[in-house]
Amino acid sequence: MKERVSEFVAKVPQVTLLFWIIKILATTLGETGGDAVTMSWLGETTAAAKGTGYLIGTLIFGVIFLVAVLVQIKAKNFHPFLYWLTIVATTTVGTTLADYCDRSLGIGYTGGSAILLACVVASLLVWRVSTGSISIETVNRPKIEMFYWITIMFSQTLGTALGDWVADTNETGYLGAALIFGGLLLVAALLYYFTSLSRAVLFWAAFILTRPLGAVVGDFLDKPIAKGGLALSRYTASLALLVVIVALILIVPQKPASRTH
Repeated sequence: MKERVSEFVAKVPQVTLLFWIIKILATTLGETGGDAVTMSWLGETTAAAKGTGYLIGTLIFGVIFLVAVLVQIKAKNFHPFLYWLTIVATTTVGTTLADYCDRSLGIGYTGGSAILLACVVASLLVWRVSTGSISIETVNRPKIEMFYWITIMFSQTLGTALGDWVADTNETGYLGAALIFGGLLLVAALLYYFTSLSRAVLFWAAFILTRPLGAVVGDFLDKPIAKGGLALSRYTASLALLVVIVALILIVPQKPASRTH
């Protein structure tokens, strides 16, 4: 009986309100943390330095991401701290990678967003065809976990590009962009509760939307006042977000997602 039950217990948390709160905090931390490394630590005194900073930051966070994913896949059960560490790793590397491609390589926000959206859709389609489902309740085997984390990696990078595109290119500002993505997230929630649309598709739509929401909130916290931000220290903002995330994980226990049948 235990073996049969374990087949339906995922190595990811149940999707509750707490899940979405921590996810938004983690994506915001990814923005401030990524910027702290590429902009504050590595510096951006010249265009060349900026490009190097984004590249080095991507390599640093890329290694952390790969190690975290490997440990996550090797783990036998769901571990909240390990899971959220991996999520933060995906969002920080997504931040630096998107900035490197959009700014240093000159692809631009529009081109970068289009390419990454295609990558997310392709990843979900291949996952669906290969395993028969893209539901997170099935994420309990190495093959499915690989699809899960690859999709998340693409979605986090896409979210960064989308956030920058809406906030900067369309001149809506960080707060305006936050309202746009927050509104879209609310629409996804209403569709979930009041329609029969695919729960898996709506989950991934909401998951993607939380990333640009966190990205623009992160930019609002640490960007200069002249650019519409609060000019907070990237290190201070990142530490504060990390403390809140850890506190929520400790105070409110999380259970692994599981099928009801």
